[in-house]
Amino acid sequence: MSERETMEYDVVVVGAGPAGLSFAIRLKQLQPDTSICVIEKASTIGAQILSGAVIEPQPLDALLPGWRDNPPPICVPATDDEFWLLSKTGGRKLPVPPGMNNHGNFIVSLGAMCAWLAPQAEALGVDVFPGFAAADTIYNDDGSVAGVRIGDMGVAKDGSHKPGYTQGIDIKARVTVLAEGARGSLTKQLIKRFRLDADSDPQGYSIGIKELWQVPAGRVTPGKIVHSVGWPADSRTYGGSFLYHLDGDRIALGYVSGLDYTDPNYQPWEAFQQWKNHPMVKPLLEGGSILSAGARAIVTGGYQSLPKVEMPGALLIGDTAGLLNVPKIKGTHQAIRSGMLAAEHLVAHDLKPAGFDAKLRGSEVMAELKKVRNIKPGFKKGLWFGMVNAAWETAVGGASPWTLKNKADWSMLHKLGQQEEPKRDYVQRDLPPRDRLASVYFAATEHDEDQPVHLQVADTSVCVTKCAEEYGNPCTRFCPANVYEIVDDEAGKRLQINAANCVHCKTCDIKDPYQIINWITPEGGSGPNYQNL
Repeated sequence: MSERETMEYDVVVVGAGPAGLSFAIRLKQLQPDTSICVIEKASTIGAQILSGAVIEPQPLDALLPGWRDNPPPICVPATDDEFWLLSKTGGRKLPVPPGMNNHGNFIVSLGAMCAWLAPQAEALGVDVFPGFAAADTIYNDDGSVAGVRIGDMGVAKDGSHKPGYTQGIDIKARVTVLAEGARGSLTKQLIKRFRLDADSDPQGYSIGIKELWQVPAGRVTPGKIVHSVGWPADSRTYGGSFLYHLDGDRIALGYVSGLDYTDPNYQPWEAFQQWKNHPMVKPLLEGGSILSAGARAIVTGGYQSLPKVEMPGALLIGDTAGLLNVPKIKGTHQAIRSGMLAAEHLVAHDLKPAGFDAKLRGSEVMAELKKVRNIKPGFKKGLWFGMVNAAWETAVGGASPWTLKNKADWSMLHKLGQQEEPKRDYVQRDLPPRDRLASVYFAATEHDEDQPVHLQVADTSVCVTKCAEEYGNPCTRFCPANVYEIVDDEAGKRLQINAANCVHCKTCDIKDPYQIINWITPEGGSGPNYQNL
């Protein structure tokens, strides 16, 4: 095997999301002669970024003071806030929780915002490389992180080399910054290797499923923000929706399901479709069309689940560290803040990560998470307890003398028949898409079918025996893209993995009750190509 080609930088950043790009921009502002590269697995910057997204602008003001004169392509000032409690046939407006007051905030497409940030990083001298997937971490002789290995291109499903085969290069750096977003594949390895979660609770997640709609003229009130709780989630299941009114007769809408749900028959994608057909939502969408759709895990563990964010040679920022503020449903301002903080720390400490964990924990990033630490865990006791607890925690500013615990999402799933579950009405209604495969089409997902499967199942015999009996194969229900199918043909009953459908949401890696599914990066440039999500 030939010696791998190597590139050397002072800093390599994995992931061109808001955290990674903000970090690179801030580091170049402070220390222009530092060499930095940002690698991104998506085919273009922003193509695999999916978020609501309403942003608090203050960190962006600090990073790029003149940004409002040249805003991202989708950037609508927030106007009205509404908060709905839905029943199956109706609903009512409740007072807007303080954390959801969006006066002064902006509705953006986070994908479009990252595509707007990247050239600003490049103008400062940052090398930004889309279409390159960091497949592995490389280490120095002393065990510290030395950089990342880019995945090989042109490998066939059977492992052989196709005519266009290119060996992945090693990118070596004095410091590696992980900004992979929720459930990053390299971050997962590093947390285990360096036992970064030894003193924290397991991380928690939700799945957010989103669509961008073009609707008939006259229905949209640009800047209006609506959140709902209640139906179609039952009182034991954490779930809620968002409706963000954009410009150009467009609406961004989505449904978030906590992956700590207990019912093995729960289906997040179908719950979203149910919600769209609710009498308070459907009139907005009827006669409209979907422009783009996708899904992404959201990191929701908060304060008590924050792992240690430094290790020899590397550090974690943004969603890969788990900095989202759940009651606000916002993480972008936290991502930008943490990226800037990391850059400032490295400049002050000769590009050494040591001490960054203490710096982050002593910052406003962590103070914000501490105040709301008990709100999301309170919903584990049901919707009503959760709402009363949230009101209490808000009233006392998070000053309760206790901190509620988080358990791993996969461990929360009940076995079939373990408790009486609510009847779920997943009948397809009128609004598109008709099924999950149609939704995959709107995600513009592309994978070369002839490449190694990037969803590794350690023991597929479990799927047709133990898992079928105990849980009824929940992977066929929680995956929003029909990746997992149990087929019964002449070869017998088996798991079929339709890896080409994958929208990289990571739900399978998180929720599989046996923890035998490992999501690794496919070939660079593969996956969804989101437009304005």
